[in-house]
Amino acid sequence: MADTSIIDSLLHVMRTLRRNYDECARDMGLTMSRARVLSQLSRQEGLTQTELAAALDIETPTLKRQIDALQADGFVQRRPIQGDARKNALFLTDKGRDSQITEFSRTLRRDVIAGIDPKDLARAQLVLDQLAVNIAKLSAK
Repeated sequence: MADTSIIDSLLHVMRTLRRNYDECARDMGLTMSRARVLSQLSRQEGLTQTELAAALDIETPTLKRQIDALQADGFVQRRPIQGDARKNALFLTDKGRDSQITEFSRTLRRDVIAGIDPKDLARAQLVLDQLAVNIAKLSAK
């Protein structure tokens, strides 16, 4: 029988990361979900809602509600895509670009892996990718 303690460790890491992320996002007046949208857009502005939903691995209607709220709060703007009146591209506003959450996310990503040998990170990435493949197979059964 395989040792499955890696799953417990992975769940613990995710809970700890999420708790830390939630606390910071809340202090900035955002939810973690909205903060994730801003973080992704800071790396890939100009995506459509469908593309952004795929990048975040969430449903498009769920993202639409988040984008609506972020737009109402002045963090995000929709711009029509030339040649396709049905689609909009998403961009950060100055407020969204200067948002503390964007810098927090960059810092968090850097700090979480600090002190870990790049070879270990590469190996861990392979393991995590295989876990994801195995999980996807479960839902395909």
